[in-house]
Amino acid sequence: MSLARVYTRAQLGIDAPEVCVEVHLANGLPALSIVGLPEAAVRESKDRVRAAILNSHFEFPARRITVNLAPADLPKEGGRFDLPIALGILAASGQIPAEALDDIEFIGELALSGELRTVRGALPAALAARSAERSLLVPAACMAEASLVESLPLYATDHLLQVCAHLSGQTRLKQQETSPQAIPQNWDVDLSDIRGQHQARRALEVAAAGGHNLLMIGPPGTGKTMLATRLPTILPAMTPEEALEAAIVASISEQGFEPLHWGRRPVRSPHHTASGVALAGGGSQPRPGEISLAHHGILFLDELTEFDRRDLDVLREPMETGHITISRAARQAQFPARFQLIAAMNPCPQGRSCDLGPGCECSPERQRRYRARLSAPLLDRIDLQVEVPQLPREALRQEAPRGESSRVVRARVITARQRQIQRQGCSNAQLDTRGIERYCTLAPSERDLLEQAMTRFRLSARAYHRILKVARTAADLEGTGNIAGHHLAEALGYRAMDRWDGQRI
Repeated sequence: MSLARVYTRAQLGIDAPEVCVEVHLANGLPALSIVGLPEAAVRESKDRVRAAILNSHFEFPARRITVNLAPADLPKEGGRFDLPIALGILAASGQIPAEALDDIEFIGELALSGELRTVRGALPAALAARSAERSLLVPAACMAEASLVESLPLYATDHLLQVCAHLSGQTRLKQQETSPQAIPQNWDVDLSDIRGQHQARRALEVAAAGGHNLLMIGPPGTGKTMLATRLPTILPAMTPEEALEAAIVASISEQGFEPLHWGRRPVRSPHHTASGVALAGGGSQPRPGEISLAHHGILFLDELTEFDRRDLDVLREPMETGHITISRAARQAQFPARFQLIAAMNPCPQGRSCDLGPGCECSPERQRRYRARLSAPLLDRIDLQVEVPQLPREALRQEAPRGESSRVVRARVITARQRQIQRQGCSNAQLDTRGIERYCTLAPSERDLLEQAMTRFRLSARAYHRILKVARTAADLEGTGNIAGHHLAEALGYRAMDRWDGQRI
């Protein structure tokens, strides 16, 4: 037989579209050509494949070999097609049975010795193979990642010879078990490490319970970063669906996915020199950015005002929609980006003695320019904006009382989040307009209070809805069915950056 077909998977965003590798042997001068929009790494695979076949003691056909990667209009990249191409050549030349290739998919890069090397995106390929009702063979280095997909016939090996022995029926590979298991998380930090800062601790609890975005404003050394790094210790555990979505994004990224991190919420903290492309994702071959790598996790932006304003504004649409679409002239890729933004900033350029009021040593114009580094639409999307002031010295003494531990606070957070899921099927931060109208109703007196605040501080309709969602979370933490006046007053107190004139609510 001079024609063989092998099934594999390409990578397009978080998807793994099917690719059929067609190999045809014809008479003529010996040559190997690859068609079907291959990029440089795919075109170079012919040299890796030839060396791998010869070093595995197979015969490389001295014929005209044409390899077609179908569909022809789908761009192909990376070394993931090496193994399918090699198997197609061996099947077309009759060295392995072609019928053994019908119900199995292959991905893997070949070394010159015939060894299999890891490839990016094994997890989405495994999901797609299960949907297509085929088994999957991957390099041994990708086995732990691919085994996260349940009910998938999975095989793993580390050499081309073992793959061929399996297909020929000589030495069958053992089918791998697929059973994702979350690793218990042990934290080296605890919320009880924070001294004082009762309002900031409460805001952190509200943010964790409702999935709200949080901005902390305060002079250097007041504990903003300490608070942010302890947020993961009080967050609810990820659901299996959330864990799988986060793992898929990590799988297709440059860093890859570490199976030991299965079920752990991602925490990303890029430096303020990060570009807009680094935050949002992009490139000629679109890759996920920091906001997608933080999917179902935390994006911590320290020194928020040191980021370029245009770079920060790329966060605005993903914060609303939960995804981002990267468009290029030749292709388009969509990545999930449902992250929880936690940010920290100094109150003014000199920072140390500023109190966002008359005590600041900066001129009003200097304060205005500093705050203008953050656009109003971005601030509108941050539900909680709290001040983290300097603490008195006695609060830092060793004998000073400590706050509640992460274990105690996390129990309340989990209970509040469960109330939200049972009531509306999502966290309060994800409520749409109809959900707000249904679940965030106010009594006439509370509605009047909110309308007065809207008028006095010129709040937008978006801020109006976010205040209602934060008040709903405060009520859930208390275990009450209706939003009371003190819940609404607490939510209004979390709008520090809306007070551009330095007044307090």
